[in-house]
Amino acid sequence: MRTPYGLNIIDTCTECASRVAGFFCGLSPTVLKAFDQVSQHSILPARAILFVEGQASRGMFVLCSGRVKLSTTSREGKVLILKTCEAGDALGMSAAISGESYEMTAETATPCQLNFVERKNLLNLLSSHPTVGMQAAQCLSREFQAAYRDIHDLVLSRSSAGKLARLLLSSPPDRNSTQEEIRLRSAMTHEEMAQRIGSSRETVTRLLSDLKKRQLIRLDGATLVIRNRTALEALAV
Repeated sequence: MRTPYGLNIIDTCTECASRVAGFFCGLSPTVLKAFDQVSQHSILPARAILFVEGQASRGMFVLCSGRVKLSTTSREGKVLILKTCEAGDALGMSAAISGESYEMTAETATPCQLNFVERKNLLNLLSSHPTVGMQAAQCLSREFQAAYRDIHDLVLSRSSAGKLARLLLSSPPDRNSTQEEIRLRSAMTHEEMAQRIGSSRETVTRLLSDLKKRQLIRLDGATLVIRNRTALEALAV
């Protein structure tokens, strides 16, 4: 059976066979049923905008499959990618809970399936089910800690090479990785890497070329392989 964008369509959270460690995926069947009753399912292509930085919050999204980029833009138009979200992540939750504007822009990087929950329904879930409130607090705490680490790395790293090394080391490996070589399963474009470390595409291209010459990394088609993790970690200090 053909499905939109080749996605494995998930009709309900309670019957989902692809749950991952995440905010809503870890809730009890009773809470998931309540969540299903107030959520709106959607399937979107790549490059679709979920919400824009500064936009009044309407609610939050739960990413069921695919990847979403979170970014912020300066007045001069310079884009900084803050995070690439994976299945199980909650998007826009802090703004939905506080009632403030969205802090960043969310754009699908691949075709995605998402669940949207309006703010009033999210607040009702939080007040009706204590476990949802606890999970939300833990999720927001992890987001704060990750943001703090990212700011520390971005501001205090001595060089663009160090920032790029940190970025590569923090990227999730694929299942074919070994102790000797780490294969990055969602390799970014040079432009996306530049937007993650606050640099230019030309600088990233030059730095990657230098890392290849030093045999710290190599490319297998579109897959970036870390050949020498120890040397890359030394560069990231």
